[in-house]
Amino acid sequence: MPLDLSDILVVGVSSRALFDLEAENEIFNKEGISGYRKYQQEHENELLTPGTAFHLVQSLLHLNTDAKKRIVEVVVMSRNSPETGVRIMNSVREHGLDITRMAFSGGEPLSPYIDAFDIDLFLSKDVKDVQAVIDSKSCAAAYIYAPPTEFKPLDNRVKIAFDADAVLFSDESEHRYKTEGIEAFHKYEQEHENDALGEGPFAKLLIKLSKIQEELPTTIELSPLRLAIVTARNAPSHMRVIKTLRKWGVYVDEAYFLGGLTKDKVLKAFGAHIFFDDQDVHLKDSSRFVPSGRVPYASDSPLFKPDLTNVKFEIVSKTNEESK
Repeated sequence: MPLDLSDILVVGVSSRALFDLEAENEIFNKEGISGYRKYQQEHENELLTPGTAFHLVQSLLHLNTDAKKRIVEVVVMSRNSPETGVRIMNSVREHGLDITRMAFSGGEPLSPYIDAFDIDLFLSKDVKDVQAVIDSKSCAAAYIYAPPTEFKPLDNRVKIAFDADAVLFSDESEHRYKTEGIEAFHKYEQEHENDALGEGPFAKLLIKLSKIQEELPTTIELSPLRLAIVTARNAPSHMRVIKTLRKWGVYVDEAYFLGGLTKDKVLKAFGAHIFFDDQDVHLKDSSRFVPSGRVPYASDSPLFKPDLTNVKFEIVSKTNEESK
């Protein structure tokens, strides 16, 4: 009988998102696969240090100890071969991460295996894999930025923050704002506040996160899994967000309608284990304080600009690395 994961949150995380493998990646770029394989074999018993997604994964897995049943599974997904992946497997064990499923594709793209592992959220530092997953609409996916220099979880709760438009909701409103201006955007949103916003690439993930909250022993208001929306929207466009969440049957613990204020200070105060946004202008600042991931526009979206997707991501990643 096949395993049913429909009521379990399944996170697929690349080895470079889970652990700090940037020096090793540089060796691969300079010396090729043979140099990389040699290095990994020589250092396979050396513990890898946490990467950007490490604290999120660790805290999500800890929810299983509080829940009525197992509610989170994590799959390590890597382009390493099984041979070069030994160090990753050793590090998973030494860090005490309750992870049993792993995928080592030996250099092949990981996106075709998302459905095979029933992934709900894919986190990676490979821009092509993330874009392919977003385009397939198979699950939520994000490019992971370099880790903040001094991030430490505030407490044992898991805190996940989302931007609204083009992340939780479709990019229709974002496109209207960019093409018609702020006044037309507010007017339309106010006139349609009782119409649910379309689902964005992270909508199903949010719904599933809300669902697994029900398996935790505390009331939803005291849940160790806290969800927040941090958006540039403000009055009068904020009501459509609240009413859409109600129609989805989703409980969000916190919401911040910033109306143009920067998001980084709010996210730092919230203590987000991860923040998802579609725009580098917000992520450049937020990634200095909290782990952050960029949600790319689908290739068929009017907002998609392939010349910016990779370039800006690399700039922000290098900036964060240089600040260490």
